[in-house]
Amino acid sequence: MEGSISKIFRGDRVIWAVLILLSMLSLLIVYSATGALAYRVAGGKTWIYLVRHMVFLVLGFGVMLLMVNVLPVKIYSMFATLALYLSIGLLILAVGLKFAGIIHGSGRTLPLGPLSFQPAEVAKISLILFSAKVLGKKQKTKRDLYLAFRSIIIPTGIVCFLISLSDFSTSALLFATIMTMMFVGRIPMKYMLLVVAAGIGFVALMYFGASVIDEPPARIATIKGRIDRFIHGDPNSETGITQADYAKLAIYSGGIFGKGPGHSDVSNYMAAAYNDFIFAIIVEEYGLIIGVLVVFLYLIFFFRGITIVRRATRTFPAFMVVGLTMILVYQAMINIGVSSGALPVTGQPLPWVSYGGTAMIFTAISFGCILSVSYQNQENKEIAEQPVMIKAPDEDYEIEKDDKTK
Repeated sequence: MEGSISKIFRGDRVIWAVLILLSMLSLLIVYSATGALAYRVAGGKTWIYLVRHMVFLVLGFGVMLLMVNVLPVKIYSMFATLALYLSIGLLILAVGLKFAGIIHGSGRTLPLGPLSFQPAEVAKISLILFSAKVLGKKQKTKRDLYLAFRSIIIPTGIVCFLISLSDFSTSALLFATIMTMMFVGRIPMKYMLLVVAAGIGFVALMYFGASVIDEPPARIATIKGRIDRFIHGDPNSETGITQADYAKLAIYSGGIFGKGPGHSDVSNYMAAAYNDFIFAIIVEEYGLIIGVLVVFLYLIFFFRGITIVRRATRTFPAFMVVGLTMILVYQAMINIGVSSGALPVTGQPLPWVSYGGTAMIFTAISFGCILSVSYQNQENKEIAEQPVMIKAPDEDYEIEKDDKTK
């Protein structure tokens, strides 16, 4: 039985265990945190959101199993460039539909009938795969590193700019991830410092430009407002309790051991209790001990990602795992930091825990890529450890010879 399960759940078993534990916690906390939403929208049918979330978790596991058992790692490199062009096209389409007034809200989401998805999710994965492909091919000379930097920074600037028009925090998250990949890929620091300086200048331009312009664009005004609220405090707190205040209250009231499953009070007053501030609800219901355990699970995933990178025998898979691991860990730390008040309020969910739809599938694709590389590492190790059979010249039998002694 154990052997048959291991043949299906291939790859790093520790990461599989982390995903299963996060899934169990996710089902419990999403069911509790969507209670108020169910009474507002679904006539009190709380099971609707639990079933929907469970369906996407199962679909996510199905995607990961398909990727690990069927798709070879090299296929991600083959389609990386095409996926990048497709994602840029989708981002341009979303921006165009937003300005045309066809889609409403922030413009992050493209509707597909009963379902919808965010083009930024496609862009995050495709840009990481493309950057990994370029870094993997250009590592031999200083000119190679320069060409790699030039090949990566141009599409990174385009993608991050398009994403920032509707979701600045995701744009910054992706930018930080690509910078981390280039740092690991030995791109000279002088190039990276120039890019960082340009990024800081871009943010400063938006921040101070919003103060000069009478009616700045909505996204620029939102960015400035979030920075001001983080530095000077939220003026809305003087007239009422904000989402960030509720999150801090949830963590404080949860204490060490929590109030118990389903006993959250704060989630009834928070619009994003099941998504952006879900970590605060976890601490409120299950206490600081489980909250620390959640952080520990993401750290375990981080260190397993490092182990997979070190065991990789080819450059593209190694850089791909670096990028996908870091963007998931960065996203988790941002969500936890926002919930605890250590970071400005953003819209980053807790990976594989927050309530979501198609975003869960894209998260599953990221985990699936990482697990595929870990399984490839295991196969390469088994092949390397197999004894080589050498035909003896004057005897009619074969002798075993360890590959390391050849």
